[in-house]
Amino acid sequence: MRIAMMIVLPLVGVILGWTIRWLYAKFQLSSYEQKAERLSQDAIREAEAKKKEILLETKDELLRERNQQERELRERRQELQRLERRLLQREENLDKKSASLERLTKVAEEREEKVKDREEELLQEEQRWKDELERIAGISAEQAKEILVQSYTDEARYDAQVFINKIEQEASTTAEKKARDILVTTIQRIATDICSDVTVTSVNLPNDEMKGRIIGREGRNIRTLETLTGVDIIIDDTPEAVVISCFDPVRKEVAKVALERLVTDGRIHPARIEEVVQKVSREVNQKVYEEGEKALFDLGIHNMSQDGIRALGKLHFRTSYGQNVLAHAKEVAILSGMLAAELGVDREITKRGALLHDIGKGIETDGDENHAELGMELAKKMGEDPRVINCIGSHHNDIEPSCIEAVIVQIADAISASRPGARRETLNNYIKRLENLEKIAEGFEGVDKAYAIQAGRELRIIVNNESVDDVKAKTVAKDIARKIESELRYPGRIKVTIIRETRIVEYAR
Repeated sequence: MRIAMMIVLPLVGVILGWTIRWLYAKFQLSSYEQKAERLSQDAIREAEAKKKEILLETKDELLRERNQQERELRERRQELQRLERRLLQREENLDKKSASLERLTKVAEEREEKVKDREEELLQEEQRWKDELERIAGISAEQAKEILVQSYTDEARYDAQVFINKIEQEASTTAEKKARDILVTTIQRIATDICSDVTVTSVNLPNDEMKGRIIGREGRNIRTLETLTGVDIIIDDTPEAVVISCFDPVRKEVAKVALERLVTDGRIHPARIEEVVQKVSREVNQKVYEEGEKALFDLGIHNMSQDGIRALGKLHFRTSYGQNVLAHAKEVAILSGMLAAELGVDREITKRGALLHDIGKGIETDGDENHAELGMELAKKMGEDPRVINCIGSHHNDIEPSCIEAVIVQIADAISASRPGARRETLNNYIKRLENLEKIAEGFEGVDKAYAIQAGRELRIIVNNESVDDVKAKTVAKDIARKIESELRYPGRIKVTIIRETRIVEYAR
């Protein structure tokens, strides 16, 4: 029994547990089904709400789209109406213009008919005149036409020839004026000093007793000085002065400086004379070299040999017709450079040839060659450009110029030599001649002021506007020019310019 109970009780417990578990599972299943039913109903309700919302949005969008289309349609209708009105206006305008054009066409046709009628009348009148002219002249119209054509042809040929001659004359005048302007402009841009042409110089003495000391016992001092320097020392009755004469300017300069130092020192004897002469010779040689270098530096010319520099420096002590040769060479170089720049040729070669054109004058020689030949030989030894050598040799036409630079050097050399005041005229005489020019002009009635300009090549005269009219101004200019020709001597020609003007000045207070 007890064993049965032990068997039944576990079995009853199992059955009871299984029943409770089954009931619990059934209850839980029922709860899940209810929950699923609620979720399903919620989803359906949410979907319907979403559907309604989408339908409403769609209806709103369609409504907006329809309103937009209606608005665009109204605007298009309005635009079409405006275009239609414009087309109607254009049609009306075209109709008006067409009507106006028809009226104008009718008027033009009427006028054309009148013109044709008038032309016919004129042609008939012209024919009557032609017939009358043929009857009076006794020639036909063709013959008269030939005569007229021949007459016009001859007249045209004559006018053409006159015009050609005028053009040729103007071209010649313009070319000459252009060349003159280039030369005058170049001359005006430089100014050089003037020196006197002397082969003698004098040394001032403190007293006449110094002359005896210069001569020395039995003339040994003066003989020593003359022998060492190669000059002639002239001691005459000139008070407190000794004259040194020599054709070599370098030796003359050495003798002058040496004698001045001896006179200042007071010790005059052969040994002292020799010492001073040697020292002065070295100084003068150094000055010669420095003058040559200075000339090259002033002109911007480089690469010159020492022989060439010394030969250039010697020109500083030489004169030609009153013109310092080195100053003349520098002036010619400046003129040549300006002319070369104006004409567009090689400026450096032209300046170099111009500076060296008289270098032969600084070369001592016992031969009979002229300075152009000596200069060519020196330039060849110095290795100068063939054009430079040609400039040196051809500046006095010893050889033919073979380049444009040589021709320019010839022109510049002539300009420098013929420039007023450059040669055969001292500075005082030159200034005096300019003053005479102004005095001649100022001596005429009505002349207020006269100015000599361009180194005496032009005279500008200011006349009184009230006492000299335009006609009288021409007469005054001619009279002044004639008086200058009769009273003065000058190279070239002098331009007389009369200036007459009216100036009215008022002051606002």
